[in-house]
Amino acid sequence: MDAKAKALQAAGEHVIGFGAGEPDFPTPAHIVEAAVIACRDPANHRYTPTGGIPALREAIAAKTLRDSGYAVAANQVLVTNGGKQAVSNAFAVLCDPGDEVLVLAPYWTTYPEAIALAGGTPVIVSSDGTTGFRSSVEDLERAWTPRTKALLFVSPSNPTGAVYPRDEIEAIGQWAVSKGIWVLTDEIYEHLVYGGAEHHSMPVLVPELADRCLVANGVAKTYAMTGWRVGWLIGPTDAIGAATNIQSHETSNVANVSQRAALAAVSGNLDDVAMMRAAFDRRRLTMTSMLNEIEGVVCVEPEGAFYCYPSVKGLLGRSLRGQRPASSAELAEICINEAKVAAVPGEAFGAPGYFRMSYALGDEDLVEGVSRLASLFGEAQD
Repeated sequence: MDAKAKALQAAGEHVIGFGAGEPDFPTPAHIVEAAVIACRDPANHRYTPTGGIPALREAIAAKTLRDSGYAVAANQVLVTNGGKQAVSNAFAVLCDPGDEVLVLAPYWTTYPEAIALAGGTPVIVSSDGTTGFRSSVEDLERAWTPRTKALLFVSPSNPTGAVYPRDEIEAIGQWAVSKGIWVLTDEIYEHLVYGGAEHHSMPVLVPELADRCLVANGVAKTYAMTGWRVGWLIGPTDAIGAATNIQSHETSNVANVSQRAALAAVSGNLDDVAMMRAAFDRRRLTMTSMLNEIEGVVCVEPEGAFYCYPSVKGLLGRSLRGQRPASSAELAEICINEAKVAAVPGEAFGAPGYFRMSYALGDEDLVEGVSRLASLFGEAQD
């Protein structure tokens, strides 16, 4: 979808893309300046430890205590090439062939692939808008088998924007302890929560889980640094040591200039983050309201990240510009061809019948894009 949108844009079409999984803001100036200074320092022109520059590992540990209340040591931190490598390293450490990992759907597309590449088997635990896209302990219990090795837990969620409340996180964490399984919790959207929602870190709420818990995070979403490729994995020292050994053979250290930029990011204040969050919150409310005004579309108000996840099931099977889309993937094709609007269909996230629509784009484009969809969908006939 993204490739098609870019091809149309290159041909001169005004395509509005709701597919971006990254902030539309530039990286804050003080972070960029730290990278400029780092470029001139010969110490950054050489290899550094695979696990990360010591100062950055210390700063990540301090930032984790500040932001989530989770006290960890620097040797429990592995700096990775973005959040994807943190996830990949985690499953490479955890999974043996035949091990099962519970994955809450809708899910980010990389999760089941990383599990499969590590030799594990993803077991999908589905949810929908009726539960706010949150899974319960009962859902997990039904999916558990003696082969279950780990649970992948994400809050706030990509693609739905769902945020689990404290009591549900505690219950899920206690359930994982009772089963003796590992938990990988992805906290990369920790600062992007809105309204009355709050982010809670599972090993803080359930400290007895800490010896079997890995935490993935990074600078990409919080500090508008998707292109800098800096993430990290936090966990018990034996698991982090194993993940570091794997990374040493795959990529070695993360680019030093990026690490220095990340050091400036996590060591600084959150003023720029607050500005971006306020803009996302405004757009979140605008998009949700506009989507819910379209006949055939139902959108649960997201509480975190920067995505709406509207149901488009009410439009499937209806006549639209001479076509009858039977799936959200087919409907997405009609949207980009007829309205020049790009959205990611729910099939990509294990939840057909939905669109993922990012509100990490300018306010004017957001309104124009949803207005185009409203006009197009208004033509649908039974």
